[in-house]
Amino acid sequence: MQAQHQSSSDGKATTPARHLVATAVIGAAMIGYLVHKTPDARIRLENLTAMAHDLGELSPNDAAVVAQLLARSPSEPLTISRSSV
Repeated sequence: MQAQHQSSSDGKATTPARHLVATAVIGAAMIGYLVHKTPDARIRLENLTAMAHDLGELSPNDAAVVAQLLARSPSEPLTISRSSV
């Protein structure tokens, strides 16, 4: 009985790094909050951010950007200070 080996031309699945997935999901939630400005969108962003933080997948800079966004009034224009980026 011979073992079957995949050739190098076969497609291989890749899994992105967890911190990149967390950043993408939180980014989508941030856009949702900025566009819709609803309490539900804010809660989703807060919950996803807390989960990523608890899992250790959120950088301090990313956490600072989210905190800055959540600290401002939804009607204020968005300005991100360079010190938090």
